[in-house]
Amino acid sequence: MKPKTSVLRGNKANRKWHLIDLDGKILGRVSTEIASLLMGKNKPTFSYHRDDGDYVVCVNAAKIQVTGKKLRQKSHFWHTPWPGHLKSLTWEALLKKDPRQLIYLSVANMLPKNRLRDSRLKRLKVFTGLNHPYGDKFKKDN
Repeated sequence: MKPKTSVLRGNKANRKWHLIDLDGKILGRVSTEIASLLMGKNKPTFSYHRDDGDYVVCVNAAKIQVTGKKLRQKSHFWHTPWPGHLKSLTWEALLKKDPRQLIYLSVANMLPKNRLRDSRLKRLKVFTGLNHPYGDKFKKDN
């Protein structure tokens, strides 16, 4: 007899909340962990075509660490609607301007590029300091 695999039907995702403190953590390593939680890869009900991931709240984004010379050598590029308007910022300038955007872009590039990407990124909440409005979402362990 073959064991049967159960598949969740409808919108029955059991979503949990995870709090990640980014103080002193490496950007790439923590981004892969966040992307895995957003996709729900840590759950036994994971499948690529469903969005069963959890909510992730990241605090202390301003204190994230990057190894090597990446802060000065890597850049973020984007286009404006006008021809010839390619804009860029180094990671160092982006970290000073808005450290939340650096975390968001790093996680967004680690998620699969499909229809579920936007809904997964909506569950990522990034804050520069320790204060956040989601304190009631986390269960208190005694």
